[in-house]
Amino acid sequence: MRTRILLAVLAVVSLVGLFTTRLQRKMPDFEVYHTAASRALAAQPLYRAEDGHFQFKYLPAFAVIASPVALLPLAAAKAAWFTVSAALMLALLWLSLRALPIVHRPPALLLAGTFVAMAKFYAHELVLGQVNLLFGVLVVLAIVRLKRGRDAGAGALLALAVVVKPYGAIFAPWLVAGRRSAAFVAMLIALVLLVMLPAVRYGWSGNLQLLADWWHTVTTTTAPNLTNPDNISVGSMFVKYLGPGTTATVLAAFVSLALVAAAGIVIAGRGRLDSPETLEGSLLLLLIPVLSPQGWDYVLLISTPAVMLLLDNLTSLPRGLRIATGAAIAIVAFAIYDLIGRDAYAAFMQLSIITICVIIEAAALVTLRFRRVI
Repeated sequence: MRTRILLAVLAVVSLVGLFTTRLQRKMPDFEVYHTAASRALAAQPLYRAEDGHFQFKYLPAFAVIASPVALLPLAAAKAAWFTVSAALMLALLWLSLRALPIVHRPPALLLAGTFVAMAKFYAHELVLGQVNLLFGVLVVLAIVRLKRGRDAGAGALLALAVVVKPYGAIFAPWLVAGRRSAAFVAMLIALVLLVMLPAVRYGWSGNLQLLADWWHTVTTTTAPNLTNPDNISVGSMFVKYLGPGTTATVLAAFVSLALVAAAGIVIAGRGRLDSPETLEGSLLLLLIPVLSPQGWDYVLLISTPAVMLLLDNLTSLPRGLRIATGAAIAIVAFAIYDLIGRDAYAAFMQLSIITICVIIEAAALVTLRFRRVI
């Protein structure tokens, strides 16, 4: 007990030291949220071209829900969100463990191994002040509730996840394919209510204009991001390999459709398995960063449950795939700028090796399903 208390104290002191010495002047993405929240409080336009690279790209409801944050000075708001994000990181690991249908390895080993595999993404999330940890917690909590048959609550959580990150919409067809009609209806109703929420402050026409502005912002700022070295989407991979053009677009679409089809086959192949939701939800979380054109590398932190599931079931994979999967997890975990150097890291990202590793991990999850493991 004393050791646990000491470790907890050391962790808190380290996080406080990290924030006060390195992060207080950073967290640029959180500044975007704070600005949007301030605008929502004043019922001002949210989407402005003059914001440049730091344009707000989330649904209007996000800004309205976050508006209380603007009541705090920026420095205090950053400190509060940093603390919440650290707690969400621990919650994501804990929920991922709870979501496992069967635990084969010691829980402490799984938690430690998954943390090491995801640590660089957690750190990047904290530095940016992003909300991917919140998104991940909402989705994995929904998966846990689905396992327990609490479909309505799960659907509401997934609707809130869509507001946090719009690519959470991928879970709507999953609920339909899995015949979770109560969860789907709850998600749909909650999402409609959330999308309508800004009308309370902006009025009906104002909310419709905000939604139009959001769509315009998202669709006009995506293409330039495909050439960013930190983008790990399939679309970015082919642009890096072939340059922008029709060939890259067609190949990216083909591979993306193949990945979505694989996920669909996995869902269709659940049969009478107990708790099939964990593998399916984990697979979708793993695929989101490579399917989304805005697939920054640190978004892979939402694959925490997928990595934990794979670590717990590596021995159930064929030998070749087991080695490839272990190598993929390790490569992603330890390909760190400070470890391998500037030139090597630049080449690593230009070759889209992380994207390839994610596809290997996805293949491992598909294999686990058709070996009837989970």
